[in-house]
Amino acid sequence: MATNESKSKRSWLYKNGLSVFFLFLFLFTLGGQALTGWHEHNTELQELGAAKISLTTYLSTGHFISATFENFESEFLQMMLYVLLTIHLRQIGSAESKKIDEPEAVDRVPVASKDSPWPVKKGGWILWLYANSLSLAFAILFLTSWALHLYGSWESHNTEQHLKGMAEESLLSYAAGANFWFETFQNWQSEFLSVASIVILTIFLRQKGSPESKPVDAPHLETGK
Repeated sequence: MATNESKSKRSWLYKNGLSVFFLFLFLFTLGGQALTGWHEHNTELQELGAAKISLTTYLSTGHFISATFENFESEFLQMMLYVLLTIHLRQIGSAESKKIDEPEAVDRVPVASKDSPWPVKKGGWILWLYANSLSLAFAILFLTSWALHLYGSWESHNTEQHLKGMAEESLLSYAAGANFWFETFQNWQSEFLSVASIVILTIFLRQKGSPESKPVDAPHLETGK
């Protein structure tokens, strides 16, 4: 068992490895998306009789903006709903659920102490904002991503319409059309399925060492971690 002294000597990378790893994967895959999307978009432009564009120009096109924020939007919606719905809803046996009848530490009334975050010490509306800051942050990120997805998809659509010699659509008209909502729903449904999967599969399946799993020897109907 590591002592407190040895724990404090762990490297910065060891202490932050999970976030660093996923941020690296995010940047790597975003770069891959940009490069492959650029080539794909140039192919589409050539087919419509337009000239190729540079990578830097591509990054400001509706094609790139729509594809990027369409995915961000569904992820932030998933996390916002997950954070909010797990306050009150339960799933017996799931590692992702609060206990069925037992009180949880996350439900306790915050009490200021020497080491508490400053909003807890401040109290009032600042404490209320802090107590709901996680879901509020995801809500803001979701709405921002949704708006940018809409803008990018509309811009990409009108670019294609222009190159085909067809009339461009207004933003409101496009937002009410099937194409935008087809893009939206195909991403949302996959996120909802992934959440349902981890909620249900953690009832019966285990992964030794993962905080997302119950202990290997825990009964199936034991709820929470």
